[in-house]
Formats: sequence, structure tokens, C-alpha cells
Amino acid sequence: MNIDQAKEEIKNAVRAYLEKDDAGQYEIPTEKQRPILLIGPPGIGKTAVMEQIAHELSVNLVSYTITHHTRQSAIGLPMISEKEFGGKKYSVTEYTMSEIIGAVYEQIEKTGIKEGILFLDEINCVSETLAPTMLQFLQYKTFGSHKLPDGFVIVTAGNPPQYNKSVRDFDIVTLDRVRQINIEEDFEAWKNYAYKAGVHGSIIAYLEIKKDNFYSIKTDADGRKFVTARGWEDLSRVIKVHEKLGIAVDENLTVQYLQNVDIARDFATYYELYRRYNELYKIPDILEGRFPEDKKALRDGSFDEKLSIIGLLTDKLMEEFRKYAQDQAVQKKLFELIKEFITVATANGESRDASANWFEEKASMLEKELADSLDAGLLSREDERVQRFTIAALYEYEARVSADADLTKNASQITEDIKSWFNDRENARQERNKQTGEHLTNSFKFIEETFGDKESLSGSQEMVIFITELSKAYYSLKFVRETGNEAYYEYNKLLLLNDRKKELKDLAESLIL
Repeated sequence: MNIDQAKEEIKNAVRAYLEKDDAGQYEIPTEKQRPILLIGPPGIGKTAVMEQIAHELSVNLVSYTITHHTRQSAIGLPMISEKEFGGKKYSVTEYTMSEIIGAVYEQIEKTGIKEGILFLDEINCVSETLAPTMLQFLQYKTFGSHKLPDGFVIVTAGNPPQYNKSVRDFDIVTLDRVRQINIEEDFEAWKNYAYKAGVHGSIIAYLEIKKDNFYSIKTDADGRKFVTARGWEDLSRVIKVHEKLGIAVDENLTVQYLQNVDIARDFATYYELYRRYNELYKIPDILEGRFPEDKKALRDGSFDEKLSIIGLLTDKLMEEFRKYAQDQAVQKKLFELIKEFITVATANGESRDASANWFEEKASMLEKELADSLDAGLLSREDERVQRFTIAALYEYEARVSADADLTKNASQITEDIKSWFNDRENARQERNKQTGEHLTNSFKFIEETFGDKESLSGSQEMVIFITELSKAYYSLKFVRETGNEAYYEYNKLLLLNDRKKELKDLAESLIL
């Protein structure tokens, strides 16, 4: 299965394991909760999926690469204690708590959440001395004499033997006590994640053209060459920063992340072309409804060029869709905080200085909550950004209140002022939403005018690709669902009708034959 399917399987397993009956006991007793064993190629996104699941289910995640551990750190250090048996004292060897089990208890203390996931990566590559301990753990959920707390689900991961010489096979006794999920690399599944994560458009467009280069591990006379999903995502991050700083993106950079010289060179060449297309066709102008005059040149261009233009449009739109979701989340948080402030201000008759202090203290409190959540690993990158922008907005309003020279404002006037400030923010957000909707509509219009009219939509593969990409991405669907867009609905309906016509035509032809 692909990584998306694996994510759903794991998520459902965690939910099932943590479900309790009316008496507050787990429906599936902890001793019957089989650990999950993920087997798949390196760099495919196994760790990222575990982070997503933990955030979505609001549970803890404690993650370890088990090959970094010795038997002592995993099982604990031996110590001598005295016990009495039959009236006689004996020296007995016991063990301190395992570092891994200790980390689970520390995470519970940090978060106050008693349930979670313990994720152990590279489980099938442990040393010979640690192997028996790992098998014991998978079977009995204990490291030495210390048991994993109830409410923590074990998920492990490993690579198939063709990717790692250190892999050891589990015996049937162990495998009969785990739930094994085999994962394969899948560009289409990764692409859905890439859009949500904001992977650079040049990478998505390039891999759309050359899907075989998404994941590649080869060995030849020059050694091992490999490209993984992790490499593409990490390269995306550094490309965005290089663009921000005006630093070149070339083969010298790409080969550091794509450890296959041929693919790294090919992508570096494509990136330069992608950048030129952006300048040549002026994508911001297209979004504003100002289309290139020479549409024939683009219409007669290569399919790779057309895909690149669609990729550029999609990338810019996705940025706006992600911005829409972020702004919406920040405004929602601010709305709740302002409601709280108005209740306090009305009851206490807040002065200007007291109001400024309230917002400063609230921002400071949110900063501490953010730091604690980050330390506990409870926030996704998107949630972190929303929290940071919310804090910045509170400080912005605090500065506005502090700068107000009118010290005579009463609680009612202060309340009206903050309502006005919030409404100004909301009006600006709605204006951005309207602009994004217009950009989406203009993109449809550009593709229609350039590559084919509505009647020939079934023959316009460019429109089909564009609609398909929008229909599969999380943020684009969220935007259209919540704000509406007539062009999207119209073209999507036409696409479905044309698909149905094709099905009927194919059926008729098969009956004639």
C-alpha cells in the first residue's frame, strides 16, 4: 500500500486501541494490542506520518531510532538490591528504568496526556546484543522489568533487506504478535502531502513530468545512488530560502540532497527553465487576468512546457489557499480572545492602561503555551504558525492601545475600538479571499483561451490536469468548499460530463464490436 493508505491503517489502529468501554477499560486489552510494524523504503515519510497521526488524534508521540541505542540504554543499567526470601536476605540484580520508557513517562508529565504512540524506527536493524530485548519488547511491551504505560501504542518501522545490509529477519513467533504493513513509494500519494506541506512548485512540476525520478535507489560501479521523498522535501525548503535570499539554485546545491548526479543535474536544469517560464509568461499577470498575447506559441509548445505553466499557476494558487486557511485560523483565535476581553472589560470597566496590560499578558501567556507545546511536540508546523501570528496580532493591538494619547476612554469606547480593529482585519482578509477567488477564475479562463474552449474540454488535457490537481489538494478544496467558485464548479461539472460521455461512447463501441 502507499503511505496515505498506511497512515489511515495506523490511525484506525490507534483509535481502536485507545477506545474504552463503559467501565473505562480498553476495548482491546493492552496485552492484546499488537504492535504495528511498518516495512518500507528509507526516506518515504514514515516518521512524518507518525507526527501527523499524533497531531490529528491529539496524543503524545515519543520517537526513537533504535539503532542509536545500546542494550544498557534500552533495558537500563544493572544495580544490586537486597530482597528477603524465607527469612533470609539475598543480593538481587535489578535494572534502572530504560531510557525509552523513561522518555514516555517524561512526555506524559510534560503534556498531561496519558495516551500516545511510541515510535521505534529501524527496528529490524538492531545489534545482536539488543535483538533479544527488542523481541521481548514487541511480545510483552516491556524493556527489562519496566512496562510501557497503558495507553501507549507501539508502532515500529524498518527497511526491507535490499536497502540495508544490517536488516535481520524476525522469526514467526515475533511476526505472529505484530501487525505488519508493507509500504511502497507512490508519487501520487506523496504529491497530496506535498501540496499541503507547501513543497516547491518546481519539484512537483518536475516529478509530474519525470515520475521515475521521485524515488530511486541504484547501485553501480561508482557506488550507491539514491533519491528519496525526504530528499525532495528537504531540497524544497532550502530552495525557498535561497530564493528569499537571492542565492542561486544549481547543481552544486541539488546534488547535496539528490544523491544521484544524473537526477540532480536534470532537476537543476529544469529548475532554471521553470524560473524562466515564470518570468517569460508573467504568472502574476495571468492571475490578474492579463494574459500573454502570443497564446499560439504556448499552445504549440512541448507538453513539458505546458505542464510547467500549469505547475506555476497551481503553485501560486496553493500559496494563496494556504494563506487563506492560516488567516482564517488566526482570526478565529482572535475572535475568541476578543470575546473574552470584552466580557472582562465590561465587568471591570477597564482603562486604557489596564486594556494594554491585558493584551500583553495574554500574548505572554500564549507564548509560554507555544513554547511548552513545542517542547512536548504537540504542534504541527501549521499550528505553530497560526499561534505565532495570533501572538503577533495581540502585541500589535497592545502597541496600538499604548500609543493612544486619549487616557479618558471608558470600557465602552475601548470595546468599540477593538471591535473596529478586528473588523478592519476581517475586511482585509475578505478582500484577500475575493482576490484569490478572482485569481482562480482567471486561471481557468487562461487555460480555456490558451488550450481549448469548453466544447473541446474533453480534448484539453491541460484543463483536465489543472482541475485534477485542484480537486486532490487539501487547501484548494477547503477554499472552494468554504468560499465557492463558479468557474471551478462549472469546469468540474463539464469534466464529469465529458468523462460520462466517453464512458457511454466506449460502451457503445464495445457493443457494436
